[in-house]
Amino acid sequence: MSASVSVTATGRAEHSIEIAAPAATVYRLLAEVQNWPQLFPPTIFADYLDNDEREQRIRIWATAGEDVKHWVSRRVLDPEQRRIEFRQEVSSPPIAAMGGTWIIEALSVNQSNVRLLHDYQATDEDQLSWIDQVVDRNSRTELAALKRNIELGDAGTDATFSFTDTVEVAGTAADVFGFISEAQLWPERLPHVAGVELIEPGPGIQSLAMDTVAMDGSQHRTMSYRIVFPDTMIAYKQLTMPALMTLHTGYWTVRPTEGGVAVSSQHSVVINTDNITAVLGPDADVATAREYVQRALSTNSMATLRHAKKFAEERS
Repeated sequence: MSASVSVTATGRAEHSIEIAAPAATVYRLLAEVQNWPQLFPPTIFADYLDNDEREQRIRIWATAGEDVKHWVSRRVLDPEQRRIEFRQEVSSPPIAAMGGTWIIEALSVNQSNVRLLHDYQATDEDQLSWIDQVVDRNSRTELAALKRNIELGDAGTDATFSFTDTVEVAGTAADVFGFISEAQLWPERLPHVAGVELIEPGPGIQSLAMDTVAMDGSQHRTMSYRIVFPDTMIAYKQLTMPALMTLHTGYWTVRPTEGGVAVSSQHSVVINTDNITAVLGPDADVATAREYVQRALSTNSMATLRHAKKFAEERS
């Protein structure tokens, strides 16, 4: 009788890129995982489950091909060597295991080399090539975006900014949150929304395609992924960008107050500096673009917040 042999399909990959920024800056941004939706296109949302100076447990939602994957990773931080080791606690099929290391090397005072190492296992050998392709595509995309976003911020152009709009509501968190999360009803409830296609590909995950009426009366379609934390927060990342933005992430939050709840809409934006003059005219600069984009986003989010307030207070 021949013995059975268990064969595990494994893979390894290494990618690297040079970034015109100090190694300490690059390490800090990678270590602070809340920055990741702004740094990396595949990442929709990330935060801490446990966090101390050397070890972290983080949860991440990210695109993988046409799907959204969610996992929890453990990270070991070594700020002296500027290394971050990571390992998924439970991986999503067809990935059986995934881990690796970030290594940031100082080439000079303002120049760094970033190496991203992966090792992984597939649940099925036939799926290994799919994982190879996803790791390669995501790693190249992540490193290119990391370079662009860090260099843009390090250059002091003010192209990256965040802001928050908030309203107080004399109503319940459940009613306010329901208004925000039930986006399929927005065409009936919000005058600036002409149409919505809402799909839930997994628990707590929403794919939202929305036709929005702009300030000049024109319509444009956006596509976003939303991660839903019932009654407290919806984190989102916009996948399709208008000409003036290279990135738009944010979250809706609902928190209790003495008189009811406060509901907020937070936006984080990176201006597409290459398109400023084409869109806003030859005299426009980054400050002009920031003002324009913030006004447009704030107009829509405040309209949503006010209608959520009216909805919740009428139900109370």
